[in-house]
Amino acid sequence: MTESAVPNTTVDLVLRSSRVVTPEGTRPASVAVAEGKIVEVLPYDAHGPGGERLPDGVRFEDLGEHALLPGLVDTHVHVNDPGRTAWEGFWTATRAAAAGGITTLLDMPLNSLPPTTTVENFEVKKDVARPKAHVDTGFWGGAIPSNVADLKPLHEAGVFGFKCFLSPSGVEEFPELDQDQLARSMAEIAGLGGLLIVHAEDPHHLAAAPQKPGAKYADFLASRPRDAENTAIEGLIALAKRLDARVHVLHLSSSDALPLIARGKAEGVRVTVESCPHFLTLTAEEVPDGATEFKCCPPIREAENQDILWQGLADGTIDCVVSDHSPCTTDLKTPDFASAWGGISSLQLGLPAIWTEARKRGHSLDDVVRWMSAAPAKLAGLTQKGAIEAGRDADFAVLAPEETFTVDPAHLFHRNQVTAYAGKTLHGVVKQTWLRGTRINDEGALTEPAGRLLERNA
Repeated sequence: MTESAVPNTTVDLVLRSSRVVTPEGTRPASVAVAEGKIVEVLPYDAHGPGGERLPDGVRFEDLGEHALLPGLVDTHVHVNDPGRTAWEGFWTATRAAAAGGITTLLDMPLNSLPPTTTVENFEVKKDVARPKAHVDTGFWGGAIPSNVADLKPLHEAGVFGFKCFLSPSGVEEFPELDQDQLARSMAEIAGLGGLLIVHAEDPHHLAAAPQKPGAKYADFLASRPRDAENTAIEGLIALAKRLDARVHVLHLSSSDALPLIARGKAEGVRVTVESCPHFLTLTAEEVPDGATEFKCCPPIREAENQDILWQGLADGTIDCVVSDHSPCTTDLKTPDFASAWGGISSLQLGLPAIWTEARKRGHSLDDVVRWMSAAPAKLAGLTQKGAIEAGRDADFAVLAPEETFTVDPAHLFHRNQVTAYAGKTLHGVVKQTWLRGTRINDEGALTEPAGRLLERNA
């Protein structure tokens, strides 16, 4: 029994499960909650914080064999709101997150109009998000060639860090940084004690690769070679080492870069890296020609590459797994891989997708929670999120790990029901989602918005 982390409060909720995933491992336990915070993680048979019978008025829910996980933290979501709300929006994206067991997400700075590149634009985005957020929501700022002077004000306004591209982003209002601009932005952010997150593909390697339009996935894959990622990541690590900067590599798909990252970490470079469910569960060999719902940049690569990514995840070279949910309207997913919008819609499906593959590879729910909740929370400095332990927010996902379902796009909550997972049978059904002690999802029945807007270090 642990000491209460919320003194002088009265427990108002106890959740009990035979499988509670805690930082110390999965075990039978009862979790006591007061005023939206976890007070204690108790023995399974305990009735209250002191072992006493629960007083009248305290809610008690026995989840049986369903696993109780900390709510997932997804630090890579393109909400596209305002400006491209036909693609997605805070209402639809955060509903999909809640349905998928995600209780906290961080919104990317591009694909909205305006992009989050000035404090003024940041305030516009917050005003749009505030009444629509079903889960707790924070924001990344953007680093583009023209806004070095805006980085400090944005940092002070509470963004969690800054995203940049090293190759074209696909939208003209969010241009990429060349190497000199990258150095200036990285130096400024390092001076703030901030975090730079990077879409790392080298534009020169992309330009030199064969560019053949059409429906063949093999042609698209050849247009985004591994060397583009490897070269960009190698240069990024070298620059971060020189500037003593903290950097994060987004959506790693090339397993060839893992030794570079491991060496950088061993040398003390402050580099972290994420991968995504689509790189860890889908393979190039299974992508049909013309099926541009599978298109993303960098691309889904071969099964052999995926096996090595899983090794990197297992040994800690890859820190976390997040969605890179990047939706668009159906008409932009043309059958031509060269012209179709690149992005995978998976916000609601990340947990079952990863659990399905992880269990086949001998991993546990403890591993999945570490990759999809604890590590993303640590990356963003969200100290109240990411674990079932005293003092944290009472954010939970209730999962039936052995149950299966077949993905029907019509049952997804994101705005445009396009997904690369259509028709796949996945293990792990999210039964409930709880946000700060309030159930916001009960088997797909969602409440009205209850999310809060988060700021860095708040």
